[in-house]
This record gives sequence, C-alpha cells and structure tokens, in this order.
Amino acid sequence: MLKSLSIKNFALIDSLEIDFLGGFSTITGETGAGKSIILGALGLLQGKRADLGSLKNKDEKCIIEGHFSVAPYKLEELYSFLDIDYEALTIIRREILPSGKSRAFVNDSPVNLTDLQELSAVLIDIHSQHQTSDLSDETYQLKVIDAIAVNEGILEKYQNYLREYKKANTQLKQLKEQQIELLKEQDYNSFLLDELKEANLSDINQEELEEELEKLSNVEQVRESFLHATQLLTTDSIGLVSVLKDLRNVLQKISSVSKSYEDYYNRIVSAEIEIADLSNEIENEIENVISDPERLIVVTDRLQILYTLQKKHQVSTVDDLIVIEQNLSEKVFQVSSIEEQIKEVETNLTQLTLQLDDYASQLSSARKKAIPEIQKQLVEILTLLGMPYASFKFEFKDVSHYLNNGKDAMQMLFSANKGMEYGLLKKVASGGELSRIMLSIKAILARYSNLPTIVFDEIDTGVSGEIADKMGVIMKDMSSLMQVFAITHLPQIAAKGHQHYKVFKALDGNTTSSQLMILDKESRVEELAKMLSGKDVTTSALQHAKQLLGM
Repeated sequence: MLKSLSIKNFALIDSLEIDFLGGFSTITGETGAGKSIILGALGLLQGKRADLGSLKNKDEKCIIEGHFSVAPYKLEELYSFLDIDYEALTIIRREILPSGKSRAFVNDSPVNLTDLQELSAVLIDIHSQHQTSDLSDETYQLKVIDAIAVNEGILEKYQNYLREYKKANTQLKQLKEQQIELLKEQDYNSFLLDELKEANLSDINQEELEEELEKLSNVEQVRESFLHATQLLTTDSIGLVSVLKDLRNVLQKISSVSKSYEDYYNRIVSAEIEIADLSNEIENEIENVISDPERLIVVTDRLQILYTLQKKHQVSTVDDLIVIEQNLSEKVFQVSSIEEQIKEVETNLTQLTLQLDDYASQLSSARKKAIPEIQKQLVEILTLLGMPYASFKFEFKDVSHYLNNGKDAMQMLFSANKGMEYGLLKKVASGGELSRIMLSIKAILARYSNLPTIVFDEIDTGVSGEIADKMGVIMKDMSSLMQVFAITHLPQIAAKGHQHYKVFKALDGNTTSSQLMILDKESRVEELAKMLSGKDVTTSALQHAKQLLGM
C-alpha cells in the first residue's frame, strides 16, 4: 500500500509531504485546486512520460517520491526478475531535471521506465474517468475473466511457450532467408571450392616451386657457368687451387719469423681448404644440373594455376587461398547444415504448437466456466447501484492464430433493461452506466487480485444521490481487501472514507500553491457541508454532513 507521497517543484506544488493510511481514503477539493496534480505525480511513479512543463521552478529539478509497503504481497520473485533490490518498504522516485531529462529509481537504484512500469502495475492502479473505455477493450475483458477464473498459472505457462514459439518462428524465418541466399551462391561457391581443392594447396610451397622453375629454365647457362668456374679453380698452374698452393708454400717459409706472418700463413691454409671444398661441391653440382623438359612443364603449369587462383581471389599467398578454401567449404556445408537446422526448428515449433493449443484450450474452458459467476456478481453489484435489470452475455469465438492471452476472441454484450437487445458496451451503455459497470468490475477484481492500492478518479461521474451512496459503500467494502482512494465531488462518497483528505490552493505572497491535508472531524464536517450547500454553509448543511458521517 502507499504509505507516503512527497512532491517537490511539480506544477503548483512547491513542496508537499503527506502520509496515507490503509482502508478507504476520500480526496475532495474545488475544481482546479490540484487533484489532477496529485494524480499526475502518482502517474510519474507509474513510469508515465515526464513533461518539462510540469516544473514549477524551471531552474530546479522536480522530485516525486512514494513509499510503498509491499511485505504482504509476495513480490520477491518479480523484484528478482527485474533485477531490483527487494525492500519491504519500497521507495520509488522520479526526478525531472531542468534539462528535460528524467530519471527513475527504486530503492535508490536507477531503473528504466519499462521495469518501473512493470513493477508499479502490481503496486497501484489509477482509474481515471477516461478508462471506462477499457471496458470495451477485449484484452481488458479477458483479463477480468482470467482473474476470476484464476487463470494466472495457466496464462503464465501459455505466455512462456508463446515467447518460445515466437522466437522459434523468427529463427525459422531467418534460417529460410539465409538458405535462399546460400542457395543462390551455392553453384558458384561449389565451383570455386572445387578449383581450390584440385590445386592441392596444402602440398604447395610457392617459394620452392618458383626457385625450381628458375633452375629448370636456366639449365644451360648454369651448367656453362659451373664448368667455367671449375676451370678457373682447378686448371694446372693458373687455377685458383694451384695458385693458393703456391702461395701457402711461400708463406710457410717465413711463418716462423713473426707471429703476424704465421697468421697470414694460417689464413691462406684456411682459404685453400675452403676453396678446395667449394671446387668439389661445384663439380658435384654440375652432375645435378640436368635438363628436364617434362618437369619444367609440370612446375610451370602448377605455378600458372596458382597465379590464376591468386589473381581471381585477389590474394598473394597460398595461405590466403587456403583460408578462402576453408570459408567456401563452410558456406557449401552450411547449405546442408541449414536444412538440418530448419528441420530441427520446425520439429520444435510442432511441439510448441501442441503445448500452446493445450494451454489455450485450458484457458478457454476455465473462462467459460467462470462466466456464470461473473454474471451473477456483476448483476448483484449493479442491482445495488440502481441497475436491477442489467445483464451481460459473453460470446466466444476461436481464432486460428495465437494471441498474447490465448486463442479466444470475445465480445462482452450488455443490456441495461428488460426487453432490450444485447449490444456492445460502448454503443449501448451511457456514461453513468459505464462508471457503475467499471466500479462493479473493480469491486469483483478486488476479491481475486493481490493489488495493494487502487485510486478512483471521479468514478462517480454521471451519478448522484442514493446511487452515489451505494458506490461509496462498495468502495468502502473493497478497502477491506486493499487500500482504496476515491477522488470525488459527491459528499455521499466523501463521507464513506475512513479518512478524508482535502486538496486546496494556498496564497503565499504573490505565489499560489496546491496543498493536501488530512481533515479532522470538525474540518471534515465543514468540508462536507460546503460540498452540500456551497461556500455559504447553512445549518441544515452542517446537520446533513453530520448525518452522512454518522455523528
């Protein structure tokens, strides 16, 4: 229940702090005194849109804060689902900054408006005058029936499966779109993949092939060069090997004279050994330099295939081509893989459909069973409210697709008088009748719901006298199950409250502000007398006010 409300810098309110009690509270005040401001503040706590124009002082932020006692309502699971810290006394705060931005907090932790709306929906219900149009809304009508049929558990399971069903349908659509795109490219991708596979890329070393090609293409030149080199190295008398031998003999004679001469000698010995080895290797290499036209053709062809593939795929290495081959292989495989995925999702959808149909059938059956009880309770309450011949008829029709609340299409038909044909509520019910029907439905819901607080904003529109008195009795009866507020212009209803609050304007210098206060007995008598007779309170009005209060 709503324990307290704090409002700062909002519309005509500078600062207001008010505590609330349980039971039935009535709120009265002259037109324009600020009742709509209180409702607007509560609306912000419900997550409704913030308006920069609501700031009284445009240079300061607006703060609305409500304290809600939630301990009896077993909301821990919802708090956990919304990732909000649970507190038995929950504090909801909205701030509107001068920049126009707004922020929301629950128990001092920031929350988004979607989560705030979901949380506040189970804490407080504000019924404004225009909400009688909800009666004509099929979703609202089914919501009422589900509450009385105790369909909450079945409906939750149905909606869980529906979420899975929608998710699977979306997945199936995406897979089929992906399959179409893949099939368009399938032939070309398969062709490219076959080309790359035929090239045996994993067996190719491009650098070695290119080196081998150079050797095979220059066999004669290489052979001639090696032969010439061998002659320069080994020819008697003038060959490099012979010259180094002579040089070694010359330096050997003086090597013992000086340490540095010995070093020259040793270096020549080393050079002679190295040149001798080099000469042997070149002679051996000459034997390996053999013309192989067939191998030249093989290497040339293989490199040509490689260069063609690199140009086609705009890469420069074998590794790049291997990566492309792997990607193409995955795409080609995806076509067959995606078919398996589609079959799997379709099988899942079939199972979900069976589950949904089962729960939809259970919902429909429970709703139809609840109709007689709903009709009975509605007629009982409406009889008290001066509509003894009111009657309702509920027509159900199965739909082929899944709605958020099952597969029922329903029309709630109404007849106000005997012999009158049934018709749609919005077409055959007057404003006063709609107000009484809505109150009746809210009264019935109070018996089945776990809602802590409800606020009626002038639900008495279009009624007066004895009917207003009965409406007050019904709201007071509701307050045994929940906290009830009624904003009213009728003294018959205002007098029924366990406590009575008054909204009024106060003038402070040149500034007008709205205030809200709880009335004591004397002030309450005077307020009711004003509602009965106007500003000039008469003795009879005071007496009547006391009678209304049972004094």
